[in-house]
Parts: sequence; C-alpha cells; structure tokens
Amino acid sequence: MHEWYEPSLPSGYAPVRVIDVKNKRTALLLNFAALGVMVLFGVLGVILLPLRGFWAAFDFFHYGIFLAALLLYIVLHELLHGLAYFLMTRQRLTFGLTLSAAFCGVPNIYVYRKTALIALLTPFAVFLPIFAAPVFLLQNPFDRFACLCLLAMHLGGCVGDLYDTLLLLLCHRDKTVLMRDTGPAQMIYQMQ
Repeated sequence: MHEWYEPSLPSGYAPVRVIDVKNKRTALLLNFAALGVMVLFGVLGVILLPLRGFWAAFDFFHYGIFLAALLLYIVLHELLHGLAYFLMTRQRLTFGLTLSAAFCGVPNIYVYRKTALIALLTPFAVFLPIFAAPVFLLQNPFDRFACLCLLAMHLGGCVGDLYDTLLLLLCHRDKTVLMRDTGPAQMIYQMQ
C-alpha cells in the first residue's frame, strides 16, 4: 500500500460513481453551471466595482494581455493539477482537451481520497487570490475588469473540480475511497 495511491485496484473495491465530461448530459450540466457562475460573478463585479472610465482605459495592448492571460491560465490550471498529482505519485500524467473541458489525469493508478482532494483543489486555491486581489487593488478600470473576468472564468473553470470535491467530501467520506482519474472521467471506488 502506498500513502497516496494504489498501482492497481485492490480486491474488494467496486465502482460507485463515474463523472465523465465526454458524457453529453454531464458536459452540459457542468458547462451550464460554469456559465452560470461566470455570469453571476461577472454581473456582481460590474455592479459592485466602480468601472467609470472603462472605455477610456481600453486599448488593444491591455486587451491582448488579457487574452494571453486567459489562454495561459487554462494551461496553468491543468499543469497545477498535474504538479500536485506528480508530487504525490511520481506517475505518468495525461493532459488533453475535449469539446467541453481541458483536463489532466493520472490514468494508470488509483489515488486515495486525500490525494484526489489535494489535486482537485490546488488550482482553485492558487488562482483565487491571484485573480481576486488585483480586482480590488488595480486602479485602471480596464485592468480591474479584465481581472474580474479572469476571476469569474477561474471560478467557472473550477466547477467540475469543486463538484468532484463536494462528492468526495459529502458522499464518499471514507479515507479508503479510491479514484481513477483519466482526465475527462473520474471513477470513484469504495470497499464493498
């Protein structure tokens, strides 16, 4: 037995749940939830933040930086999942993109609940203060709005991670729970 994972599924375990973003229903539900979170935080931010002078502050240089930051964020989000998994397991990672999600997984092993929770929450915990602080600290209205959009997209992008986290915290609380994370799908196993 390893501290963070099992190289194969131990006897006595059975699958109890599958979360697969390649499943149309799951993809639609998670993407609608993500869109709802992004819209909610975006609207709240626009209502609560003074954005006077937004158009005067707009320029294509800042807009280009915003678009580059958005693309870089998606890559870094998945790399942080991978870094967390790799530091705990030293196992081969899988990265990819589907029509509904970018992903990172460690498909050839079964990780313990603790490992899964750490890997799921790492990008959320790292990027939340990185995007939230500038929303309140920056003076330029366009930069503030761009960081607000990045924050909203970050929270929306974490919907699948937070969904898996809630399942592990509320429904699968036994520390012996195992998860196989192929990237687009997570299979949860419990001792029977």
